[in-house]
Amino acid sequence: MGNPVSVLDELLREIPALRPQMYFKTSLTALSHAMEDQVLAGRDRPLMIASFQQERFYRQEAHRYVRLSELSPDIYVFSAAGTQFDAQANRYETIAFDPDDALVNEWHLVVLGAHYSACLVCREHQPAPGPGARLPGTPVLDQTRRFEGVWTLDSQVSQRAASILLDRVVAYRPSLAEQVERARQQYIPEPVSSPIAIGESDPFAQRLVTYVQASQYKLLKAYKAIAIQSEREQLINSITAAIRQSLNPSEIFAIATRELAQVLSASRCLIYRYSEDAAAAPIQREYRQPGIVALMDSDWSLLDHPLFEWVRRHRQTLMSNRPVSDLDPADIHAHLSQWEVSDYLLVPLIYQERLLGAIELHQCKDIDATSDRKAWSDTDVDLVESIATQLSVALIQAEAYGRLAVLNQQLADLERTRSNLIAITGHELRTPLSTIRVCLESLNTEPDMPLELQQVMLSSALSDADRMQNLVQDFLTLSRLESGRIEWNLESLSLEECVALALSSVRSTESRPLPTIKTDLADSLPFIRADGEWIVEVLSKVIDNACKFTDADGEVVLQAQPHTKALIKVSISDTGRGIEPDRLEAVFDRFYQEEGALRRSVGGTGLGLAICRQIIEAHQGQIWATSAGKNQGTQIHFTLPVARPARPARSRRPRRKKVSV
Repeated sequence: MGNPVSVLDELLREIPALRPQMYFKTSLTALSHAMEDQVLAGRDRPLMIASFQQERFYRQEAHRYVRLSELSPDIYVFSAAGTQFDAQANRYETIAFDPDDALVNEWHLVVLGAHYSACLVCREHQPAPGPGARLPGTPVLDQTRRFEGVWTLDSQVSQRAASILLDRVVAYRPSLAEQVERARQQYIPEPVSSPIAIGESDPFAQRLVTYVQASQYKLLKAYKAIAIQSEREQLINSITAAIRQSLNPSEIFAIATRELAQVLSASRCLIYRYSEDAAAAPIQREYRQPGIVALMDSDWSLLDHPLFEWVRRHRQTLMSNRPVSDLDPADIHAHLSQWEVSDYLLVPLIYQERLLGAIELHQCKDIDATSDRKAWSDTDVDLVESIATQLSVALIQAEAYGRLAVLNQQLADLERTRSNLIAITGHELRTPLSTIRVCLESLNTEPDMPLELQQVMLSSALSDADRMQNLVQDFLTLSRLESGRIEWNLESLSLEECVALALSSVRSTESRPLPTIKTDLADSLPFIRADGEWIVEVLSKVIDNACKFTDADGEVVLQAQPHTKALIKVSISDTGRGIEPDRLEAVFDRFYQEEGALRRSVGGTGLGLAICRQIIEAHQGQIWATSAGKNQGTQIHFTLPVARPARPARSRRPRRKKVSV
């Protein structure tokens, strides 16, 4: 079992005066080579103990230690277990250590000679976990690795370090105990009991190390800058790719929030839309670090959001480390403290001066009004503004696509309407015109036609003329309703009188036998507020429609009762053919006919219920159909508003709407 205690910790415990420093891996390589070159160039036969942490590092140094072994018999190299450098005695001794030994993360080289001593004891520095521990995007390169340790030319420090490492040599290879003891007696004469005074290192070597460290630091900064730029370009490319692949803003926002929060190490990233008539904005996408309060699926109030209000007025980016004069610090603190936000960055989503929404980035820590920490750099702001530009374009594209989809649907509806209109006019107009023409030609060419037959011809012509008039009138009525060119004369009306007028109209216009029509009106039914002529029109069309699809021995029932305090519900039920459940909504479409326009057994244009829907919705009511299925009867329901006050002193009697074509 390996020794989990670091050699550096043991050395610092024995010599408290030592102060470890930070070294880059390149610096350690340079120092190691300098120490080895000093041995190769000198006349000493020193004790050398090395540990190069990983096999691939040792492989690079192996040829140097073959040369060093020609100068000294006391060379010990620690090597990782399971490699070709397992414990063996060749020209120099290799000592395999266990994977759980602290040597796995350490780099050591100790030289003890008569004229030259040096000590390099380091362990790899592991950054503390948490935000900012490592700059996002930093490449995992040897040049960027850092080690904490001690480098000195002091002989006493070198002796203490050598003693600690020799103990581990014996622990892993007991067979070397006698050889190690001879080395101790030769190179470490006797232990020093008094505190060690650290001597000055060679000034030239110190300058060299400082130069190497400074050069490596500059190189590391360059690596970091390149990595940051690369990652930010990847972020923009990923969002651009998402925009190209999807026109769904929610999917694009999901990628943007995640990438922005990770690249900028933000505690929370929000993206929300803005509408001028909305007091709050739904949080459409949020990315947050663990332990941060979630705001997703909540309404982000804009009325009491002083930061967004400033952005809305100025159409500019706002951040915590760039305070502005026209914002009250007390209002800002009150807004941010409820979410424990210490630093913020707001970037508006703008397209051609139109505010579409905003990106919010938060750093959530203890609120400290005296802190002047710079949370967002100019590079960060430029990045977020670039993303905001991309998202603004994506939103406009999504809106344009949505409008295009609506227009395509409207075009499809118009095409379907055109087809239905052609079919209906071809059937509804051509058939009565043919009948009228035949009747008139017969009357014109047959002056001796019996009077009874002449009467039949005239009746047929008049009947088909009425049919054509109704068709044209329904076209005109629906056109006026859909275009909003109707002036509504709303007043308090008695629903009972409207029902009576509608029944009278149906009975007077129908020539065929009607089914039994019953009325069931609730007692003390309140007055309705409506245009009487149009309500009679709705009742007439619905009752007439029910009678057409119900046999003479069937029944039609009209019921009315209070629905809510503000609405009355009217229902017309029949025992006729019924409607399939999947077609209950389609019966209110223009030109819809249950049997089809060209093969139906009853008259009509398929516009009646479409007209009724327009009238009822214009009165702030609703109309719908229910049916248990084919041959199970149909129920048409609609609601009308109650008049206030409930019963006025006098009301005008509604008249049947008369329209001339």
